Amino acid sequence: MNIFVLTLFPQMFSGVFGESMMKRAFESDVANIEYVDFRQFAKDKHHTVDDTTFGGGAGMLLKPEPLFLAMDDINRRHGTVEPPAGRVIMLSPQGRRFNQEIAREYAECERLTFLCGHYEGFDDRVRQQLVTEELSLGDFVMTGGEIAAMAVTDTVVRLLPGVLGNAVSLEDESHASGLLEYPQYTRPASFRGMDVPPTLLSGNHQLIAKWRLRHALYRTWRERPDLLSTAMLDDEERAWLAKFERGDFSDIDIP
Repeated sequence: MNIFVLTLFPQMFSGVFGESMMKRAFESDVANIEYVDFRQFAKDKHHTVDDTTFGGGAGMLLKPEPLFLAMDDINRRHGTVEPPAGRVIMLSPQGRRFNQEIAREYAECERLTFLCGHYEGFDDRVRQQLVTEELSLGDFVMTGGEIAAMAVTDTVVRLLPGVLGNAVSLEDESHASGLLEYPQYTRPASFRGMDVPPTLLSGNHQLIAKWRLRHALYRTWRERPDLLSTAMLDDEERAWLAKFERGDFSDIDIP
């Protein structure tokens, strides 16, 4: 996968992607990332990338020319990749909300290009002609799109084959199955009066799997009940939910 980030602040990414799993992924060429400072494509001597809006209003708007020229340069050097293999993503509070399903969709792409806005955003001709989709982390406004681009990139790249040491970990993570992840424990089995649930020490893998599923369902019901509307549940799981709704937690040792 090739990732391009169009940003005014490319230095922001070195700390986040220069450590841990992302560093290994980019160094091993599982994914390649390039930061494009689109200020370098501004034609005037001051490298101006913003201007006042037509019709008046507060704040400055990012000009279209530097973004179009930056995209032209990427396509000239690397070739054009059309959707769905290539996506040009504008990070914007107006976009669809990012989630794990979208991350899996992006992980199948050959190229991802992120446009990181600032000020009052982009001239709308950028959205009309360059962008394939707008994406948001949530219903809030940030200073710029860089942090959102980092979050999306991290979420997508870790799904690529060879990035995680244990691919099975992906299957058990929160949101992977539509539910939040179950509680987990490690040694010591008893710590400051708090004991690991006996089921997890039993060695009975069938009971452990059921315990984990029941607790994942309980945690989702308690913390993110909105996820249950799209989760694929069988009759037993729906029966557990009905008990939770009635206040019956006899089947679960609430942490």
